[in-house]
Amino acid sequence: MRLHYLILLVVLALPFSSLTAEAVDKKPIPADLEPLPEALPPPAGVIEANPADEPEITIVKKGETTVEEYRVHGELYMQKITPSHGAPYYLMKQDQDGGWSRYDGPAAPLVIPKWVIFRF
Repeated sequence: MRLHYLILLVVLALPFSSLTAEAVDKKPIPADLEPLPEALPPPAGVIEANPADEPEITIVKKGETTVEEYRVHGELYMQKITPSHGAPYYLMKQDQDGGWSRYDGPAAPLVIPKWVIFRF
């Protein structure tokens, strides 16, 4: 019984969907249209993009594995490792002491606290 109501609803809704599509396509164009003014320059406080801030990518082949090294201002901050078989993964720099964390996908990488409690 529900199937009959569903079919009846679809059959009754089809003419209305075609009417709305035709009404949208046949709108008259007003005669008093004017072109848009030229775009204003950016405000004085906006900083332009500096090409030196973009990462430098170095591609290194190690056997059948490809390593892409991403650097900004000469500092290595991320590596993309593409093995010959399997899915590629990323190594992202955790801190200035050289700690790296593996990043495989949409989940955030595991961050291990590295607090200094005592120094001898």
